[in-house]
Amino acid sequence: MKHVLIIGSGISGMACAVRCAEQGIHVTLASPFPSERSQSVMAAGGINAVLSGDSQGDSVDSHIQDTLRGGCRLGGVRAVTGLCENGERILRQLEGIGTVFSVDPQGRLLRRAFGGQSYKRTCYCGASTGKQIVSALVMEVRRYEAQGLIRRRLWCCFHSALIREGVCYGALLFDEAFGGLDAVCADAVVIATGGQNALFGKTTGSTQCDGYAAGKLFMQGAELKNLEFIQYHPTTLETAQKRMLITEAARGEGGRLFCRKNGRTVYFMEEKYGPGGNLQTRDVISREIDALGDSVFLDVSFLGKSVIDNRLSELRDLCAKYGGIDVYREPIPVRPSVHFFMGGLAVHLNHETNIRNLFAVGECASMYHGANRLGGNSLLAALYSGNVAADAIAGREGRQTAPPDFSAETEREKQLLGQDRDTQSRFPVMYIRDLLAETMQKNLGIVRNEAHLTQGLKDIDYYLSIAGRIHYDSSVMPYFNYSLTAILTLARATMACALSRRESRGAHWRSDYPETEEAYQSATVMAYDGGKYSVRLDKERAYES
Repeated sequence: MKHVLIIGSGISGMACAVRCAEQGIHVTLASPFPSERSQSVMAAGGINAVLSGDSQGDSVDSHIQDTLRGGCRLGGVRAVTGLCENGERILRQLEGIGTVFSVDPQGRLLRRAFGGQSYKRTCYCGASTGKQIVSALVMEVRRYEAQGLIRRRLWCCFHSALIREGVCYGALLFDEAFGGLDAVCADAVVIATGGQNALFGKTTGSTQCDGYAAGKLFMQGAELKNLEFIQYHPTTLETAQKRMLITEAARGEGGRLFCRKNGRTVYFMEEKYGPGGNLQTRDVISREIDALGDSVFLDVSFLGKSVIDNRLSELRDLCAKYGGIDVYREPIPVRPSVHFFMGGLAVHLNHETNIRNLFAVGECASMYHGANRLGGNSLLAALYSGNVAADAIAGREGRQTAPPDFSAETEREKQLLGQDRDTQSRFPVMYIRDLLAETMQKNLGIVRNEAHLTQGLKDIDYYLSIAGRIHYDSSVMPYFNYSLTAILTLARATMACALSRRESRGAHWRSDYPETEEAYQSATVMAYDGGKYSVRLDKERAYES
């Protein structure tokens, strides 16, 4: 019987696990923390789906066109069509496993407006859609766990893939309870580890999503794609620890952005873009806020207590708890922050990477969103991609022969992990990671230019040059130590991708190349071979995916 190893237990990982189990495939679902602590629970706004008989006149074709337009035509037609056509099916499946969506008094699903979309098509569970979906999927995972089809392995981390001659046979997991590294063989490995938040320090996402898996697999031969497209969410609230997301749902319900000039309140998005200005795509609003250079506020107070309490209660509570803000009476101070990564592991339509039997789903895979993601499409893509990968794996024959012997590689990695590091340097791992975050925030911001990107590359090259001889803190989990080089390698690849794209498109905006160029209507594909980085523009991959 087939065995699939899934790394990561957020929404995309669980969706893949459940779909595999439905087809009789045995699954090991490995993650450092329970699903309830995954970044997926932070998704507040909702999930996009065109419903049958929509009274507004919405259609699947309209959803497809909005998604392609929002992604600046870099999200391929076939992939986006599959995503949008399956929206209602996935929504009904979620309802069937216990996800409780908000409804009107007649029991019809409520939908809200999100940026860049022609109709209200974002279904939601109050202000906690991600939490509701995670809860429902956890119960499904437990049901199949009771049947012996899913085995959950908590408190373990991905170390590296077991690859031989372009084929993946499993992975090494770091598991302190097991005593170190454990080689797990599988017919397929699915990476569901989220984005690269830790590269940038304070973001809206979880620093558990550090990009290590993508960076390590890149070093092992997996290609990366479209890393330069990094979405800044225009409305976040700064706290000491992170940027708290002020959900786009606030603007979908009618919230208004404004600034103050010469004692006058200026609704700058509405002045420039008309009545729909507050629901422009996220890249557009983020650049407008960045260009102002002034304090910007989001006002929802005029929506009234009923709307706030029934539809934006989590926003209300978040602002009160972390900012001491009474949204019934006060505007919310907001600034853009890194929020979502359109780029990641390069995958084909079936979500397989260029390495046979190695798949990637969810945010760690570059798929569907092109140069900019529409709000409400990320939850849909997480669920859909997990289903697609599971179906692709189910459609293949299991391995007919035993996997190669990886004992020598496993023993070598164990020895490297246990070696005492040179502690001549006074710089600990966390100090280098903090420096990396400063470098990325400064040089790969909302608006980029060649000088900043070149300086960013130089900085990261220096961090890489000392990564092997810095002070490793034995008091922290070894994963934190061994992950550094791969994280830096991913950061360097990201900076190099941004430097190579000499145009402005979607979330990648260069002041020195402000126009969108036909020559760059292609995916940016990055490969790594023995320490050498190579980047190419691949028009075929852009349209395939």
